Amino acid sequence: MAASLGPKPLVAVGQVTSTPDKEQNFSGCAALVRAAARRGACLVFLPEGFDYIGRDSAQTLSLAESLDGDLMVRYSTLARDCGVWLSLGGFHERRADWPSTQRIYNCHVLLDPTGRLAAAYRKTHLCDVELEGRVTMKESSFTNPGTEIVPPISTPAGMLGLSICYDLRFPEISLALRHAGAEILTYPSAFTFPTGSAHWEVLLRARAIETQCYVVAAAQTGRNHEGRVSYGHTLVADPWGAVVAQCSEGPGLCYAEIDLEYLRRVRREIPVQSHRRADLYGTVGLQAALSVP
Repeated sequence: MAASLGPKPLVAVGQVTSTPDKEQNFSGCAALVRAAARRGACLVFLPEGFDYIGRDSAQTLSLAESLDGDLMVRYSTLARDCGVWLSLGGFHERRADWPSTQRIYNCHVLLDPTGRLAAAYRKTHLCDVELEGRVTMKESSFTNPGTEIVPPISTPAGMLGLSICYDLRFPEISLALRHAGAEILTYPSAFTFPTGSAHWEVLLRARAIETQCYVVAAAQTGRNHEGRVSYGHTLVADPWGAVVAQCSEGPGLCYAEIDLEYLRRVRREIPVQSHRRADLYGTVGLQAALSVP
């Protein structure tokens, strides 16, 4: 399907290799943000764990900060200096309950071009998986789950819906955001190789197709430390499900124009939102259960 003509907002999507070294990570991310701003991007996306990726849960907890800590102050200054929106997915956040829980939150932070906090979404689906002999993760052992889906936020590129990594496996959250007005869904991530090679692109394209949204997925890539390698393949999918931008190997950026007229055309031609049967979903087996004496 052909896109519409005319100027369109440009977004930049980052791919990084975070380590436990927070200063090194900030330096690399800041360089990408500045490069994107020079290119004319209005919105820059960084992946889950952009701040750091710890070697183990103890290090992960020890390095965490609050949203008013030094690192987020530096990113706020960066957004203001570059005049861009920043989507910072997967910030390791200490909140007021840290002394009692000794757990953190996986927080997707959105900063506006003045450096103001525009939104904060805390990951609701925690990644507890065990692939025998390959990958074991138990995010819930050191992370508290978020308790709400944040309404889409108005940005120069469109209405932005916030999620994080493992949320990608749950179409319910993407459909809820679409129903609330989202035009762009974002999944900052740190997929492993076994799961990424099997599921990454197909899940992202599926979320784009079923919601008829742009899907933006910044990703970790390469060896984060001696015990972890991330899959990479940062990409943008359009509302038709086509991959319109993708990073190659290693840290870097890819760029995509967001064409909201094209999005509206896709939604007009296949109006799935108006075809949804909300009166039926969630009722499977209910009538049979009610009729049991």
